[in-house]
Amino acid sequence: MLKKKVLFVCVHNSARSQIAEAFLRQMAGDRFEVESAGLEPGKLNPLAIEAMKEVGIDISQNKTKSVFDFYKQGKHYDYVITVCDESQAGRCPLFHGTAGAKRIHWSFEDPSSFQGSWEEKLEKMRQVRDRIMQKINDFCNANA
Repeated sequence: MLKKKVLFVCVHNSARSQIAEAFLRQMAGDRFEVESAGLEPGKLNPLAIEAMKEVGIDISQNKTKSVFDFYKQGKHYDYVITVCDESQAGRCPLFHGTAGAKRIHWSFEDPSSFQGSWEEKLEKMRQVRDRIMQKINDFCNANA
């Protein structure tokens, strides 16, 4: 069976897209080839690393990647899913290198904007993580 190719995109590829990639790989890696990338790749968000560790997934060694590198490599995807906050929609990159890709947008709050103590920010990150996990679960069920 040929795996469907999925690309998750956000601004920095530091949290939301990394989490989505990890969950889809865990839940349905046998059916999907999955990657993530960002418009302005940064460094992994420690809140995302911690939140994923709590559910038994280690993303601490992941590297952030650039959408433009994938574009230059001529990569093609069946699904391109943006996971940016609606307030950042203007900054959320569109991956135009894939003719015929189904484009989907899921809005998740940007963890880099979280305020408060480490614990308060981690609690917000857990909420985003859990919402992403539910969206990935729904996506897997819809594409069974």
